[in-house]
Amino acid sequence: MRGVVFDGKQVRVVDDLEVRAPGAGEVLVGIAAAGLCHSDLSVVDGTIPFPVPVVLGHEGAGVVEAVGPGVTHVAPGDHVALSTLANCGACPDCDRGRPTMCRKAIGMPGQPFSRDGRPLYQFASNSSFAERTVVKAVQAVKIPEDIPLTSAALMGCGVLTGVGAVLNRAKVGRGETVVVIGTGGIGLNVLQGARIAGALTIVAVDTNPEKETVARQFGASHFLTSTDGVREILPTGADHVFECVGHTGLVRTAIDLLDRHGQAILLGMTAPKAEAGFLPAAMFLDKSILGCRYGSSRPQRDIPLYAELYRSGRLLLDELVTTTYPVEEFARAVEDAEAGKVARGVLTFRPRGETGWASGA
Repeated sequence: MRGVVFDGKQVRVVDDLEVRAPGAGEVLVGIAAAGLCHSDLSVVDGTIPFPVPVVLGHEGAGVVEAVGPGVTHVAPGDHVALSTLANCGACPDCDRGRPTMCRKAIGMPGQPFSRDGRPLYQFASNSSFAERTVVKAVQAVKIPEDIPLTSAALMGCGVLTGVGAVLNRAKVGRGETVVVIGTGGIGLNVLQGARIAGALTIVAVDTNPEKETVARQFGASHFLTSTDGVREILPTGADHVFECVGHTGLVRTAIDLLDRHGQAILLGMTAPKAEAGFLPAAMFLDKSILGCRYGSSRPQRDIPLYAELYRSGRLLLDELVTTTYPVEEFARAVEDAEAGKVARGVLTFRPRGETGWASGA
């Protein structure tokens, strides 16, 4: 089967991948579509250290092909969106409703794939850049079949992270003020999360002026190409500032833009050993710096919620998908993403000779 493999030196689309059958508590999913997220590219450039060879991809949706013993919440033929949280469900963090903090779900990559008899690692317990993947049952979330799978794929990372950061971590309140630095795939979902939460003023900041139209579509009330103008809109600062770029200098900027009792939420991925500086004295007015992993999400709760928000017209998914690419055009998808041409590029895995599967038809 086809898939995107990184061997530590180069990325290749191969057609000789194999994946094992699902075991107890596992699900085999035929991938229809998978979003190209910056985190996939961060594995390639070394920002996210990960063992190789690895099958990339972590933002996917598809159709259940088989289930292992003990799996009852999904069945063959069900449409599912996949999360990256292979949490155990039994530890204190899982029991407290914090699956993103499950220690058994972090830093333990499996090897369900093989090529020529040699094992390959699975990225983010997901590897959705393959025609088929095996995931833990808790990662497969059933979704309505009327949601296009190209759109549903984005719920598995970009939407969970961005919207979740607003609703679950920052808990933005109605009438509050929000600044979003960076309007890529995560930033756009932060914008719409703030809109859904009822924020009054939502300022989007991006150095690319061509992103203004889509930023306003997703919820921005104001758009700036520099943070220099934020204080003209919010003289006393913002209640919430989301840093979605992963630039250490912007961490300081996010803190400096806060009002009293404000929160800086860090979503952008920096290099593991990168350091950021700020003035500690600025924090004594009850300001906070919040880290946020995966939108502090509970996927089995949040993905169905977002699916219904989409069906009611409140959550934008189709509008996130700028371009779809056959998996064989992975390199072009990367070029477009790095050039800032897409909100999200989505790889499709239509079976050879068939059409319509990835669109949900």
